[in-house]
Amino acid sequence: MKVTIVGAGNVGATCADVISYRGIASEVVLVDIKEGFAEGKAMDIMQCATTTVFNTQLSGTTGDYSKTAGSDVVVITSGIPRKPGMTREELIGINAGIVKSVADNVLTHSPNAIIVVVSNPMDTMTYLTLKATGLPKNRVIGMGGALDSSRFKYFLSKALDKPANDVQGMVIGGHGDTTMIPLTRLASYNGVPVSNFLSQAELDKVAADTMVGGATLTGLLGTSAWYAPGASVAYLVDSILNDQKRMIPCSVLLEGEYGQEDICMGVPCIIGKNGVEKIVDVQLNDAEKALFAKSAEAVRNMNADLKSVL
Repeated sequence: MKVTIVGAGNVGATCADVISYRGIASEVVLVDIKEGFAEGKAMDIMQCATTTVFNTQLSGTTGDYSKTAGSDVVVITSGIPRKPGMTREELIGINAGIVKSVADNVLTHSPNAIIVVVSNPMDTMTYLTLKATGLPKNRVIGMGGALDSSRFKYFLSKALDKPANDVQGMVIGGHGDTTMIPLTRLASYNGVPVSNFLSQAELDKVAADTMVGGATLTGLLGTSAWYAPGASVAYLVDSILNDQKRMIPCSVLLEGEYGQEDICMGVPCIIGKNGVEKIVDVQLNDAEKALFAKSAEAVRNMNADLKSVL
């Protein structure tokens, strides 16, 4: 199985590293526009092979998409990262052109690939990729919900003082600081609702911390985070390549699901070898439906800025 990762920055390189040492794919190709950058990242990771014991073949290229031919999955991380004080939405003008060009290039050499979009603003870039390429909706997946849910479970575990791996929870809606919806009502600790252990005030704080999780890290690091985003991409790719059929919140095209049409937003999906194999209806309550509709309105407003690109 072959994976191409476009963008060898922190997120792309971390994704390549995790895919390699976990043996998720047999071949990974890193692509970047900066001369020698992807080649250097690939060489550095490959020099870990004997110490972390993996056999994945990893290579890098400066803009030569012919080396990506035959990829089963293509991950698009390219674009500028957030700077302190910058929202994901402010990135749209710059990153839209980059993502459209990348999608065209990779599909020339890998026409059957499933595309995973990471570039921000992620929901809008997923919608752009879908419309610009004309691919069926199961083959274009936005990664954000996997990352947001990982952060949600982290904050829940901190509040519970319990292991994160024993906590279940998901985040739906837009992948933005004001648009994501942590579903505290459905979160559980080893099958028991977390509301049995945490007060409403504590749950509200967990939700609030989750929603600004990315911005908090950007403020601390001076740039966007990369370890959790890279690992979240690898987690999603693993479910595709190995047909694991995990239920992962992803940004996908909605055609009536959750009351929305012609928009890409985060909802729970079954992810397998065909990409998005099913959208799962978790039966939102009235308050959650209202939040989802509000989130959709915000995402639509961003999508309106794509008219000059599409």
